[in-house]
Amino acid sequence: MAGAAAKESGRIHAWETAIDDEIRQIAGDYESGRGFQDRPALLCIDNYNAVFGTRPEPLLEARQRFPSSCGLAAWEALVPTKQLMAAARAAGVPVIHTTHDDLTQSRRSRLAATKRSRRDADPVWEHTFFPDLAPAGGELVIRKVSAGAFFGTPLIAHLVQMGVNQLVVCGNSTSGCVRTSVVEGFMHGFRMAVVEDGVFDRNWLSHKINLFDMHSKYADVIFLEEALAYFAGLKAMNIAEVITREA
Repeated sequence: MAGAAAKESGRIHAWETAIDDEIRQIAGDYESGRGFQDRPALLCIDNYNAVFGTRPEPLLEARQRFPSSCGLAAWEALVPTKQLMAAARAAGVPVIHTTHDDLTQSRRSRLAATKRSRRDADPVWEHTFFPDLAPAGGELVIRKVSAGAFFGTPLIAHLVQMGVNQLVVCGNSTSGCVRTSVVEGFMHGFRMAVVEDGVFDRNWLSHKINLFDMHSKYADVIFLEEALAYFAGLKAMNIAEVITREA
């Protein structure tokens, strides 16, 4: 059940330092945790070069060379995200990746995910997957022109075909493409979970508040250990089913 591992570890969510008791009381109007379904996919949002740059460095320094950088926040999420992907693959959970679609853009109509100022950049390099988080062979890649993974893409068709009823989400940015994709997924009827250790943002305040708001309204925000335990349980179930069929 979502939340159990967090209670055992004693960890607190990032937003706890940004809210007061009045906000906590209001949050009580929403379900505290909906738990997991049995047919998940891992949705990895925009883990591309632009947000990492070429080395770990503080945000304001990184932005001088890579304006889309999320600074150290991106690099801090790197190892947890690698662990999350490895656990999903080991459990046979589909891993789905999104990145920006530069192929359908034109000079007359260049769509953007947010209102951020446009600047000259190499979109091919920027939107190529960061090597450590690149899709494995055969994994689904969704290319999008807006913030959400669903809007204007075939993602919903793929999920229906695979029989998915749960999405576990990681990637960037918490307040932008992650949040939009989570809301879209919720509206399409999927159970949503966001792995706090695996999402990041260039704005620490937006990161905290959007995690809180998603947890209140649209998703279970969970820690890495909860996601790993969930995937391990699915792996054990799958192994047990194989043994039963072969017996």
